[in-house]
Amino acid sequence: MLNNKAKIFIAGHKGMVGSCICKKLKQNGYSNLLLVDKKKLNLLDQIKVYEYLRKAKPNLVIIAAAKVGGILANSKFKEKFLYENLQIQNNLIHGSYLANIKNLIFLGSSCIYPKNCKQPIKEEYLMSGKLEKTNDAYAIAKIAGIYMCENYSKSYNLNYKSLMPPNIYGPGDNYNLQTSHFFPALIKKITTAKKKNKKSIILWGTGNAKRELMFVEDFADALIFFMNRKIKEPFLNIGTGKSYPIHWFAKFIMRKIGVKLKLKFDRSKPDGMPKKCLDISLAKKYGWRPQNNLDEGFEITYKDFQKNY
Repeated sequence: MLNNKAKIFIAGHKGMVGSCICKKLKQNGYSNLLLVDKKKLNLLDQIKVYEYLRKAKPNLVIIAAAKVGGILANSKFKEKFLYENLQIQNNLIHGSYLANIKNLIFLGSSCIYPKNCKQPIKEEYLMSGKLEKTNDAYAIAKIAGIYMCENYSKSYNLNYKSLMPPNIYGPGDNYNLQTSHFFPALIKKITTAKKKNKKSIILWGTGNAKRELMFVEDFADALIFFMNRKIKEPFLNIGTGKSYPIHWFAKFIMRKIGVKLKLKFDRSKPDGMPKKCLDISLAKKYGWRPQNNLDEGFEITYKDFQKNY
């Protein structure tokens, strides 16, 4: 159990997920947060990461740092997604072991599972089939991180665990259409079309691919819940347990911002995984309950989008 004085290092503290974890930790009375700007600590630099961990000696390392992106970025820059994610997590996981740090939480992604996975997706389905081609490089890096945490824990008696979220959205999201995930891309496209009085928007693929969406604050709450719990499993799915087609999310956003647009689909573009809905029953066994208020989460996110983007 980590007390309120525990030193907690959050790698990726300026990202959407990392910054929300920082906020929630502070709200829960954890004030000894170690936050280092990437200009001062490049997580790709093995020597600097090892030195930092050895000197700072945090009681817990949270790996929220990663190279992330949507279908376009994932399929276009596979070598970068592989190299950067492997390097960041290798440096932090092995560096934590070398620095004798007992506790670590690694954040993965629901894209680790096979393309045609049975739904809802149980943790045991990992490595049971072929990955979705558009994000296989990112998935392989994340799978490597899960196995590292599992085996370092077994071999060296450490508490290194992994949490697998679905698509996460919230304040501070990425709205660049070249690199964003589907939900912020929909918000940007629909808002731009409304401003320009357009009658329609074009979405990638068929619009039928199903996605599970989780508000970033709900995920951060889940991380804090599991931070102080010993879990038997090497990793847990953390989600809402509900998924909807992409076209459903587009209509939801249109309804929320008061616009009616015709949805057109570019079927020459990929859908990505046909379905993605996590089975969260293992996490629930520990007493955790998912929050799933898309309406409230969207309101907070859209206010942030209007103010900052």
